[in-house]
Amino acid sequence: MPFFSALPLETIEAINSRFRARDFMPDEVVYFAGDPAAHLYVVAVGNVKLVRHSPSGQDVTLDVLAPGDFFGSFALLGDRHYPDTAQAQTPCCLLELDASDFKAILESHPSVTLKVLELVAGRLVDAHEVIHHLSASPVEARVAAALTRLAERFGEQRPEGLVIQMPLSRQDVAELTGMTTETVSRVMSRLRKQGVIDSGREWVSITDPDRLRDIAGLKPR
Repeated sequence: MPFFSALPLETIEAINSRFRARDFMPDEVVYFAGDPAAHLYVVAVGNVKLVRHSPSGQDVTLDVLAPGDFFGSFALLGDRHYPDTAQAQTPCCLLELDASDFKAILESHPSVTLKVLELVAGRLVDAHEVIHHLSASPVEARVAAALTRLAERFGEQRPEGLVIQMPLSRQDVAELTGMTTETVSRVMSRLRKQGVIDSGREWVSITDPDRLRDIAGLKPR
């Protein structure tokens, strides 16, 4: 984890002993929005999505997490309740740390506290950008931005393009963009006809990343 990377190996081993491993099956909920915030989690294996329930009843996926990513919160980080629902997207192994253990770590290692504050602040900025995109961008730009974010985090370069290495259905993209599955299907069909992406039942390959960023309204790489 990025908070602990600068600590000595023996300190990391002591911190590691405070975590416990938990397994989750696809679609199993780790915690619900509104539950008391009491744990921090690290993704060891698999993917986890963070979902926010909108007033209209539609689920919006704010982020998809990969091995090495952390999520969750507690009062020490400013959250008495989890703001979002965390749900396993694939079979997962998560490492769980409770609030009292994390407090003890922060008290013993002030450098970790500063790193946590930096990372939490960065996540808030990222969340605001996602919410702004969902509220202000045309539908095609929203789909393009979501696919670009996923490709940057999960993409693997292959002869056929930049393949997003995770199960990705039209419903998943709909939840990432706050749109209906039907609208996402139409937009992705247009992008495929334009030669920007290729896709199948639960996979997407980016064949023209620069064009996709342009459609998303993002700066060139």
